[in-house]
Amino acid sequence: MDVRDRVLPDSIPHLVTQLATDARDVAKAEIALARAKAGYAVTRYKSAAIRFAIAGVLALAALIALLVGAIMALATLIGPGWATLAVVGVVLVIAALLALSGKSALSQGATE
Repeated sequence: MDVRDRVLPDSIPHLVTQLATDARDVAKAEIALARAKAGYAVTRYKSAAIRFAIAGVLALAALIALLVGAIMALATLIGPGWATLAVVGVVLVIAALLALSGKSALSQGATE
């Protein structure tokens, strides 16, 4: 037996084929890992989004309760109709200011 046969028992074509197979297996493993990471991230973000949605609904309910309380408190001073008008008017002014601020922020972002 020749010394080269003991050092390099496989032929060059066989080694190239094995290298290609190994490279394909590594690529498949990397793709599977990337998919697993993406699936984990989606699950985590989905859970966070659900919690944020519930928090938003509860915050909205609290705001509505606060506004109803403000109307009821003012109703003893100026009557229920005027109290409702006053609270709704203040809330609409705040909403308009926030909308104008948002519009301004968008228009500044478009020019940059």
